[in-house]
Amino acid sequence: MNFTLLVTVVLTALAFVGVVIALSRLISPRSYNAQKFEAYECGIPTRGKSWMQFRVGYYLFAILFLMFDVETAFLFPWAAVMKDMGVQGLISVLFFFIILVLGLAYAWRKGALEWK
Repeated sequence: MNFTLLVTVVLTALAFVGVVIALSRLISPRSYNAQKFEAYECGIPTRGKSWMQFRVGYYLFAILFLMFDVETAFLFPWAAVMKDMGVQGLISVLFFFIILVLGLAYAWRKGALEWK
């Protein structure tokens, strides 16, 4: 019974997605303008090539920011129930902070936080 329910849900989801994609292709307006495929940069026409390589440092900095931002978001539920958790909750969050600090120290040591 559970397998039949799972198959029914998956097939319904796939059918729904297929119908929505087909309807959007039928209803959506179409514009075949050459300007549509140009790079848009604040309304100013680009000069030269608009495709260029970025340094990997920017990417690493952004990933580190997202990682620490998401990890600090995990602290809000802990703060809400801190009184109920007792010493075990405090130890687990201290362990979490140690992992955060070690990750930051590793990124710092590798030079991911330096702009060159």
